[in-house]
Amino acid sequence: MLRRVFPFLSWIREVNIGTVRMDLISGLTVALILIPQSMAYAQLAGMPVHYGLYASLLPPMLAALFGSSRQLATGPVAIVSLMTAAALGPMATVGSEGFVAYAILLALIVGGFQLVLGILRLGLVVNFLSHPVVNGFTNAGAIIIATSQMSKMFDVFVDDAEHHYETVYRVAEAALTYTHWPSLALGVFAFAVMYVLRRIDKRIPYVLVAVVLTTIISWATGFEKNVKAPLDLIASEECRELVREFNAGIREIAKLGADRAELGPRLSDAEERQGPHASVTLELRHQTALIVARMDQLKEETHHKRTAIRSLLFTRVTSPDGRESYYLKGRAPVEGQADGSVWRVKVGNSPLDEGGLMLMGGGSVVGKVPQGLPALSLPKFDLRAVLHLLPIAAIISLLGFMEAISIAKAMAAKTGQRLDPNQELIGQGIANIIGAFGKSFPVSGSFSRSAVNIQAGAVTGLSSVFTSVTVGIVLLFLTPLLYYLPQSVLAAVIMMAVIGLINVSGFIHAWKAQWYDGVFSVVTFVCTLITAPHLDKGIMIGVALSLGMFLYKSMRPKVTTLSMYPDRSYQSARDFGLRECRHIAVIRFDGQLFYANAGYLEEQVSEKIMSMPELRHFLIVSNGINDMDASGEETLSLIVDRVRSAGYGISFSGVNENVLAVMKRTHLLEKIGEENIYPSLERAVESIHSKAHTQCEDSCPLQAVCFL
Repeated sequence: MLRRVFPFLSWIREVNIGTVRMDLISGLTVALILIPQSMAYAQLAGMPVHYGLYASLLPPMLAALFGSSRQLATGPVAIVSLMTAAALGPMATVGSEGFVAYAILLALIVGGFQLVLGILRLGLVVNFLSHPVVNGFTNAGAIIIATSQMSKMFDVFVDDAEHHYETVYRVAEAALTYTHWPSLALGVFAFAVMYVLRRIDKRIPYVLVAVVLTTIISWATGFEKNVKAPLDLIASEECRELVREFNAGIREIAKLGADRAELGPRLSDAEERQGPHASVTLELRHQTALIVARMDQLKEETHHKRTAIRSLLFTRVTSPDGRESYYLKGRAPVEGQADGSVWRVKVGNSPLDEGGLMLMGGGSVVGKVPQGLPALSLPKFDLRAVLHLLPIAAIISLLGFMEAISIAKAMAAKTGQRLDPNQELIGQGIANIIGAFGKSFPVSGSFSRSAVNIQAGAVTGLSSVFTSVTVGIVLLFLTPLLYYLPQSVLAAVIMMAVIGLINVSGFIHAWKAQWYDGVFSVVTFVCTLITAPHLDKGIMIGVALSLGMFLYKSMRPKVTTLSMYPDRSYQSARDFGLRECRHIAVIRFDGQLFYANAGYLEEQVSEKIMSMPELRHFLIVSNGINDMDASGEETLSLIVDRVRSAGYGISFSGVNENVLAVMKRTHLLEKIGEENIYPSLERAVESIHSKAHTQCEDSCPLQAVCFL
């Protein structure tokens, strides 16, 4: 019982000096890859970079201690991070305090969902996500992730559109004019370094090497060039007017948002106390609708003003008296001395400081990362937010667990260790729950880091404990070193990571297995791309298609007539082009006989009666019927009555013990007669053949091979 509650007790006894040394090396190796990756994934999730480090502090250790896999490396991963951003985008501004609070709450919900499934031993629920659907979703997700980093690679700034492909178009349009070439060069250089080192040896901390090199280059060359200039130093009336109008719009949006937040409880209270059609309720609802409409209008206007401000490029001009001003590029006065630099206004979702406008003359870097460990605290609980997040949390839980368990199974096959999917669910759940107390967003098992972990020689879960300790040391002492890390390098880190998610052969493999699996995989892929950033819609379409096919196949299982095959076995006459016996219909039903498909078997029997004028006997091959409910039993009883009333005989072969038990309890066995139940198909044919054939046939398809 103790080992079930504390699974790490099963491997803690194996720890010795040798295993500790190997776990220490592997834990440090994984940490050196995890630290820069986690910062990149935090940005992918819409969070400030240091939250990636928070998500890498407690979850790796907890998942290792309470999961069943000893080498699974848990932490931020690409797909889960992308889905976090997609889920929370409509609820709060990316990177804001509200967004961060919702992300932490989402981790708590995801962990709770996983923990409950694990405790109730419901790990099999993950089977609702079929492999072809997950393959289509993952490939689409990889493309979405990679293209979402284009703006950081080119160091251009655009507002997100309603659909991801529209945002990509905006980025491509902006990149044609406003690409910051040093940022692109550093991103490409980092990608090349990681790619080459990874090809040489995956155990090399290739991500860390690329990050260190580019950070040193960024620091040495003054990659980041930011200055603050009062608005009156911007020698462009167009820019000054845009800034003022933009600030006015942002402030009005904030005021309207506060008004809407104040009206929300009043509206809920009025609906509860006086009903949805009361005059007070209708008035409050009308006021709320007006506020929302005005906010939407202002958001559209500020979007256009923000785009216009971002499109302005300035050059710095020093006048003869030494005063610096910023003129639109190409409009500098002749008497001034332009230094040839190019500057852009840094504009986001907050009002611009007219007394000190931030101008960027270089590339974007990570900036200041808060030093110290996160304070443990209870996530802010909002019932409405929880209800809103539940569906996406369920999808993230299942996807994250499916990724984790797939990796764990692959490693267990190499190491020979026992893997318990339900215990792994518990481990992932605890990692997300306790991680949420430590300011973590949703995490899962990582394929690339787990591969590095096992290749570096990890023996026990202590390797993940050492990984967490290393992250803690970085948070305590080394975060100032991350200031000059270029944003384009973090984009390259993500792009490098998602290469492994692209699996084109998965589509081909699914098609070869079953054509409809290939179709579902492609449809999921296309729908996910089209509906992004609403990723849940793409995967739900795929799940719906898979469940629909499952129901269709359950309602119409394969029912086929058998004849003798050249190897003396009995196979489908239709599939192998065999002639059928004129007097005996040997029908095989593949699937459990229950209320949804019982009528289908009756239809097939009726069809045989109508199409075979010389028919004398039915033989129902029951090997494929593994279960039967009341509706199936009732239908089978009706079939027996109908066949016998029409003057035909009926027998059964290979009846499953579960089905036979149902027949005995309902007295159907007495109606059929035990003498008409045969243990095998061969015995049944041998017994009924002579009775059904009044004259000798030279070649009956049940005793000799007869092709059409």
